Amino acid sequence: MKTDRIAVDSAITALAPLVWGSTYLVTTEFLPPGRPLLAATVRALPAGLILLAIGRTLPRGHWWWRAAVLGTLNIGAFLYLLFVAAYHLPGGVAALVMAVQPTIVLVLSALLLKERITATYAAACALGLAGVALLALTPSAELDTVGVGAGLLGAVSMASGIVLTKRWGRPPGVGLLTFTGWQLSFGGILLLPVTLIGEGLPDAVDGRNIAGFAYLGFVGALLAYAVWFRGVERLPALTVSVLGFASPLAAMVLGYLVLDETLSPAQLAGALTVVVAVILARPRTAKGREPSDRPPPPRRARRAGVSRAS
Repeated sequence: MKTDRIAVDSAITALAPLVWGSTYLVTTEFLPPGRPLLAATVRALPAGLILLAIGRTLPRGHWWWRAAVLGTLNIGAFLYLLFVAAYHLPGGVAALVMAVQPTIVLVLSALLLKERITATYAAACALGLAGVALLALTPSAELDTVGVGAGLLGAVSMASGIVLTKRWGRPPGVGLLTFTGWQLSFGGILLLPVTLIGEGLPDAVDGRNIAGFAYLGFVGALLAYAVWFRGVERLPALTVSVLGFASPLAAMVLGYLVLDETLSPAQLAGALTVVVAVILARPRTAKGREPSDRPPPPRRARRAGVSRAS
């Protein structure tokens, strides 16, 4: 049944933000301090080049600039801003700032995808933001202007990337891993010269640093982004974005299990509120029609009866 498939697609897509929830822990506990550019570059570029080598397909025509735009928004700019926020803010506070992303997706989806803003979707965004606030705003939470600014810009970048990925789809004949490799490679290539000029390479890297970089590159980028873009194709843009609330949930659980952080009743209430938000944002049927598990072809192509990229 399509309903069952939608539930499975949602569960699979949620694995990506669950993995990304560990970014804050890995950044602070495993990576060299004060190197957000290096962390972002090492996370994106090796994984992207591996996927390019496997797919052995490069963009063609207008997909060169489209892949560059998506790679910048989804990977390059977003990862840099994410790591700046992670270095300047506690993990929960950084997740809270990034939690405005679904609201931005809601607005952009209405403008670019012509999706209607329903009361249910608006409630899902509000509940998710409130839930993350309960998770993150502890009495000891510290706010940093640079970290907050980076988090907000990162949310705008990723939200724009999600909506444009949904709008443009994927070119015919190009596999999901190859499409993911394009974006990771463009994002990593964009970051590489900035990293070398702005930060340089660390004087020494130990085994703990290598383990952290390897985890972020292969699990947090190669696998997680492939799962994420699969979800962007198969689910509504807002549903995918709201699934991102799983990231602060994972950060909270890891803080409790690994860093011996305690959970207050307010944080537990926040976790429950986030779960409710995710449920509200799930795809729904309308008069017998189910959400498609494939990105719709461009309007012109549909009228002409031809399946081609816009």
